[in-house]
Amino acid sequence: MLHAIFDFDEVLEAPVDPDHQALDLPVLAQECRARARIYWVLAGVFVEEPSVEFLASMGHVDWLQSLQHAGISFGPDFLDTDLTTLVNVLACEYATLFASSGGFPPVESVRLTGRFKQDPHYQVSALYKRLGFEQVKGRFEVFSDQLGMELMFVAELLERCARALDDDDLVAYKRGDKEIKRFWSLHLGRWVRGYSGLIQRAANHSFYREMARFLHGFATEEIAAMGLSRLDDLDQGQLVVPKSEITLEFNPD
Repeated sequence: MLHAIFDFDEVLEAPVDPDHQALDLPVLAQECRARARIYWVLAGVFVEEPSVEFLASMGHVDWLQSLQHAGISFGPDFLDTDLTTLVNVLACEYATLFASSGGFPPVESVRLTGRFKQDPHYQVSALYKRLGFEQVKGRFEVFSDQLGMELMFVAELLERCARALDDDDLVAYKRGDKEIKRFWSLHLGRWVRGYSGLIQRAANHSFYREMARFLHGFATEEIAAMGLSRLDDLDQGQLVVPKSEITLEFNPD
């Protein structure tokens, strides 16, 4: 199933410049879907502990070759380990990196304020609701401003954009594209680059180290392609994030 979703042969295709392909709606739709597949992959890496199915897809030869073309290579700890063992090893690594005391939760509020459920959490939750998205609980409850959720949100917006282009609806496409740029400006772009650099340094397993590298490179390219090059990275890859004054302890609504 994941192999079909990610479509490994296309996932790392070079992006098409919309200024030169403004009238080629099928090509632009294809680009949106290719970008969405990358967002889905990265979301799957960070949203929760990887499943057997996800890791089997990540180990597919076409996907590994595509990653190598982008300069991303897993080590023997991934390539030479059977799936059952790998699932257990990466579950421990995920818990150590992202969920344990002293780890680095992939949550925007934590990375920017030092606390869970601060302004970014409520801003993102309101945005999901405004645009008609419903957050569905997976194996575990996940914060709205968790990295995997934010990446999934952009993937969904890109798929909306692709469907709009299929229907020759440029107004809906431009509206979705504007929302994506705004979301990067207000949320992902403020913390993902520094955070991914931190995970590159902190990860023991090549899977998380290399996927953090992939996230950093992809984020940098997305920001440049969207013309957001002046967007400051507020995360800075800090090992310890100072706790800000509490502005939102709970949401009574």
